[in-house]
Amino acid sequence: MRLTDRKTCALILFLLFCIYLPSQEKRKDESLRLQIGEKDHRNDIIEIFPDQIYSRRKDEAVSFLKMIKDMGDSHFIYVGETHNSLPMHDIQLKIIQAHFEQDEDLSIGLEMLPITAQEVLNEWSQGTMTQDEFVRESMWYVNWNFNFGFYEKIFEFAKENKIPLYALNVSRDIIKKIRIKGWDSLSGEEKECVPQPDLTDEEHRTLMRTIFSNTEIPQQMKGPSLDLAFEGLYRAQSAWDEVMAFRAVQSRKEKKMVVLAGSGHLLYNLGINKRAYRRTGLPFTTVISLEVPEGKESQPVSRSLGDYVWGIPEEKRPAYPSVGLGLKKFDGLKNLVIERKPIEGVAKGANFRKGDIILAVDGRGYHDINTLRIFLAQFAWDSEVRFRLLRAAREIEVVLKFKMTEEKKDKEKENKAYEPIPH
Repeated sequence: MRLTDRKTCALILFLLFCIYLPSQEKRKDESLRLQIGEKDHRNDIIEIFPDQIYSRRKDEAVSFLKMIKDMGDSHFIYVGETHNSLPMHDIQLKIIQAHFEQDEDLSIGLEMLPITAQEVLNEWSQGTMTQDEFVRESMWYVNWNFNFGFYEKIFEFAKENKIPLYALNVSRDIIKKIRIKGWDSLSGEEKECVPQPDLTDEEHRTLMRTIFSNTEIPQQMKGPSLDLAFEGLYRAQSAWDEVMAFRAVQSRKEKKMVVLAGSGHLLYNLGINKRAYRRTGLPFTTVISLEVPEGKESQPVSRSLGDYVWGIPEEKRPAYPSVGLGLKKFDGLKNLVIERKPIEGVAKGANFRKGDIILAVDGRGYHDINTLRIFLAQFAWDSEVRFRLLRAAREIEVVLKFKMTEEKKDKEKENKAYEPIPH
């Protein structure tokens, strides 16, 4: 790659930024301990313990019921997540259930799906779809890279109680266009979906710059192009936050809304939460879940990190394995193609190459990305599946084993850091 090819450099850095995230252990003195956010508390460092909920306002641990009571006047409840952490999704469900018990006039906003999936979400909330139908018709595994099992209990609770679900996201192609060329490059129709993002928030820039600077970047990519790459990434991140804030405000319809999003969109109350507040002035509360690393008694963080910080023990491995196979469709070719050599998930290190044509998986042909990913999502840890591939005019077989090696375990830990940009 030529470093003078700025668009290519920015794209690769974008992928690196999404994938090679620093571990919490490495970031604890930086991203989680910045002197930004709430002015009265930005210089305070507090300790987060497993299975405790810390209240920023009270500067002490509080019970779950106390937290729910104290956030009763909030119109928006933002509950952060690391996407492949089932305990964090369980926390989200518990908060939704508690608010629903208090007031059934509730709605849920979702980072996971774009607005094109709204009609499917409406049908789901009304109880007219099976789970299989929903996953297929929402294009879950095209729009989102994480197993539906992480979210299943949340969706089932919403369906059982007819709680409205709202898609907050937009097409990745739109965000990509903003990253490369800026908001002005959008069409009039696209601008109606994505309001012009504010890029002037210095504290938010500090947070994103800190995470970006803490990311391991190959030496050959360092230099003048680095600042250009960051500006593109910052435009993308700000656009994502802006559109999700806009959609949350637009969709709320006088109901209290619980917003589920990656914690990187909520830290220090500088992301979706701040942008929605600018639009409405309505009170809100942010809950951040935080893993305390194995072998550590607690995790030090800035007191301004969130209104509530909920400590949880570190998982040994995610509940559902990530496959990590990028897939593409080409005009004129029915079969799916491996988009790139896998660099994450259980496929990392397996014998897959960019350009491999998938002839069959466990003896069956697949011509649709969502359908194949639905099939692969059913495999638990320690399973295996056989791929028949065409490579350089020769058929080969690759056995994909759903194993957690030490290297992959370390990478999973890195990816449990708070993603600043959604995958």
